[in-house]
Amino acid sequence: TIAGLPIAARVFQRLDTSVVFIPTIQDGELCEMGQTVATLSGPMDALLTGERVALNLAMRLSGIATSTRQYVDAIADLSTQFVDTRKTTPGLRILEKYATQAGGAINHRMGLDDAVMLKDNHIAAAGSIKAAIHQVRDRIPYPLTVEVETETLEQAQEAAIEGADIIMLDNMSASNMTKAVQRIRQVSDRIKIEASGNITLATIRTVAETAVDYISSSAPITRSPWLDLSMKL
Repeated sequence: TIAGLPIAARVFQRLDTSVVFIPTIQDGELCEMGQTVATLSGPMDALLTGERVALNLAMRLSGIATSTRQYVDAIADLSTQFVDTRKTTPGLRILEKYATQAGGAINHRMGLDDAVMLKDNHIAAAGSIKAAIHQVRDRIPYPLTVEVETETLEQAQEAAIEGADIIMLDNMSASNMTKAVQRIRQVSDRIKIEASGNITLATIRTVAETAVDYISSSAPITRSPWLDLSMKL
């Protein structure tokens, strides 16, 4: 899956505005080995100067998009949606999340201001899930989605009772996820449920079959190999 061609084009055009970059395929589309994905023309010094930066970005982003597409396709016939995470390379978050979107994923939070996520350390600092949720609700200046990370059935049920908008089931077994989904749905069918934690291509379908709404994984960004691209004169 190709991603990053507009970024590569921008690299060359920053060096010389006369460079003409024409993609032969669009970001998010599949490509085959040996396929031409773009043609370009312009001053030779600009082309050679921008070659490595443009290729590195396109290779990195295409690798992420390709890996993401594998996860998305593995559960394409189910209602569960695949979501990325904030585990991104410093300085490249916008581009890497763009790549997961090109691969078919939904972007999770871009930053801490997009939504509130109460993780284990926040809960420990507040004293309980109930206390953490109420402190957040009392202090945020405008309504934000509140997501709570849980590791046990009891925590998931507590988060549901205390009004979490999204409940993350972190590193739970598939059987416990199924039980957690049932308990949460008994409290409210409006709560969204997300599964996360060491989810691989081998396990993602089993997790999706527990009826969670979302599955999040950092793997497409943190573990994907680069797609091999080259520029030929």
